[in-house]
Amino acid sequence: MRIDFTQLVRRARIGARRLWLTYGVFWVGAILVGLVAVAYAKLVDGAFALFSLAVGYAAWLPLLITPAIGVAAVWLTRRYFPGSEGSGIPQVIATVKSSEPERRDALLSLRVMVGKILVSTLGMLGGYTIGREGPSVHIGAAVMYTMRRAYPRSSSRIDRQFIVAGGAAGLAAAFNTPLAGVIFAFEEINKNFEQRTSGTLITAILFAGIVALAIAGDYNYFGRIQVPQEYPPHLVIAVLCTGLVTGLSGGAFGWLMLNLARWVPARLRALRSDRPYRFALLCGVVLALLGVASGGITFGSGYREAQALLSDHESVSILYAPLKAAALLITYLVGMPGGIFAPTLSIGAGVGQLVGLVFPEVPLSALIALAMVGYLAAVTQAPITSFVIMMEMTDGHGMMIALMATAVIASTLSKAMTPPLYESLARAYLGPLAEPARR
Repeated sequence: MRIDFTQLVRRARIGARRLWLTYGVFWVGAILVGLVAVAYAKLVDGAFALFSLAVGYAAWLPLLITPAIGVAAVWLTRRYFPGSEGSGIPQVIATVKSSEPERRDALLSLRVMVGKILVSTLGMLGGYTIGREGPSVHIGAAVMYTMRRAYPRSSSRIDRQFIVAGGAAGLAAAFNTPLAGVIFAFEEINKNFEQRTSGTLITAILFAGIVALAIAGDYNYFGRIQVPQEYPPHLVIAVLCTGLVTGLSGGAFGWLMLNLARWVPARLRALRSDRPYRFALLCGVVLALLGVASGGITFGSGYREAQALLSDHESVSILYAPLKAAALLITYLVGMPGGIFAPTLSIGAGVGQLVGLVFPEVPLSALIALAMVGYLAAVTQAPITSFVIMMEMTDGHGMMIALMATAVIASTLSKAMTPPLYESLARAYLGPLAEPARR
């Protein structure tokens, strides 16, 4: 029997090409998401370190730096990178909900991704209150959507699979929280569960997570918290009270973000729409004054303050929570590209410190962890994602039941006060497409 080696080689090449087109494109995209997410995390952390260095040199420097960077960020966003403003998660949700390729091309382009990285890094350099989780989701979705162009088949369902997987992988790689990435994808980005999507999603998170682990190592974002060995009656009461307080305060914060017309004076609203650069300058001045007056605790994502409170190393001002919430609202009004997860967790840590005054017999780190998950669940109305991401960020598996109960209570109260935050913000990106996007 004669073997035709030429035919065998030809078939092997065809099979290898099919394998590459079917799986290789996706795997390479997931690896790129991991690389970009880790690089972006180091970039924004370095930018805030430079800002902190400047503040340490002269405490008044934010009065010059913060307003100037705010104006520059608004100009860059409006002139060169429209669609990169804000968290980024509403944009990703809008592209999943929409069936228009033009909308996805406009919101997930490489230009938008570059703008997200550049302008959010600039915002951290100015001390604005932003996190990197929202941009990581947006960047991950943009990377995977760009790689989708090399995929042999194209359809709206395949586009959604790539977008959802990229967004989840971006979140997982940014904070070393793979399980939270999976949950977030199904609880917030794509609420219509599909079996095919789940396999794609987990594969992307695995590849992106492995890359992140190889570069940054295995770590807990907030370290390890002190977990109570048992659940005494006063801890149960503390869970109920923490869920109530964070649910009401977090729901009120979400209401403020979604109802600007009801509490922002008409003059300021007109200035924001008609004179955006003047408005950004004004907000930058207010934010800088707030930061200088508070000793710098309102600048940045709030990671340092939350970590310090969780580790019981130090306390912050009892006014930290409302001051940080005000700084986050001001940053949101400017439209600075950046997430709200990390600042929201930080605000929750400040609320937890206040709750600790009422329950001195409960370990403070445990109360702070409960308040962090409760506040995040109330603002995002994503209770499962909130307690899972907190559990992974703090190695708090021993408090899983308490974290889960707090998240559910807080989210339920928030839902009675205001609609879901990200879904409501996503509607702004589901309107008629601008003419440049259509072209």
